[in-house]
Amino acid sequence: MALIDSHCHLDNKAFDEDRDAVLDAARAAGVEGFLAIGTGDGPPDLEVAVRLADAHPDIWATVGVHPHDAAKVGAGTVAELRELCAHPKVIGIGEIGLDYHYDHSPREVQRRVFVEQLALAEERKIPITIHTREAWADTLDLLRTHWAPAGLPGIMHCFTGTAEQAQACLDMGFYISMAGVVTFKRNDDLREAAKIVPADRLLVETDSPYLTPEPYRKIRRNEPKFVIDTARRLAEIRGEEFADLARSTTANFRRLFGLQASS
Repeated sequence: MALIDSHCHLDNKAFDEDRDAVLDAARAAGVEGFLAIGTGDGPPDLEVAVRLADAHPDIWATVGVHPHDAAKVGAGTVAELRELCAHPKVIGIGEIGLDYHYDHSPREVQRRVFVEQLALAEERKIPITIHTREAWADTLDLLRTHWAPAGLPGIMHCFTGTAEQAQACLDMGFYISMAGVVTFKRNDDLREAAKIVPADRLLVETDSPYLTPEPYRKIRRNEPKFVIDTARRLAEIRGEEFADLARSTTANFRRLFGLQASS
């Protein structure tokens, strides 16, 4: 049963030596598509995912500035993102949001850049992919003010919140994407949150090369093929058949981004 990895950093240097082999291994495992996240190392290079999508028919791309890199945004950054949004393989803006754990960029700058990208996504009428870490209150407040009124969808990527936070996101029309974190032994609260997500609003991802799922956590590098293992564990948590979860999450991804089913 085919799956889509709804969030992977295929441009990461961890894949520089064997990127094509990694993709082939994922395809052989049953991954039929990949969403390459286009934040890279931040401006000025905003095309990292576009280059990959151009080279592979089963890869789509996002563009955007990660909160870590918000301080790198210059006068022409949003205009360049707007131009890239016209590329036929660019289907969303992300990952964008707030990260108060590392504070690589000042928080007020993160918030400003986040709002600017929300406005661009609304203008272009395309979904967003959200990163939030230790910033739930501000993230939800900004989304309620600057995104929810538009009535457009988005993804809460690598969801690590509570059931209450999941419901707040669902109420704004978001899809919830689960990564390998849901397999970690001490994440019972996250597993409870995973149970409340409706089947038609659930996605799976790797966030590779980060967050390798159990039972492979001792492997330093995560890969898109491990989305299969996360999906199997997620199906167990939710009391579903793996085939049903694979089918629904793949259909959800294609519906969210307006993509035709593969033949």
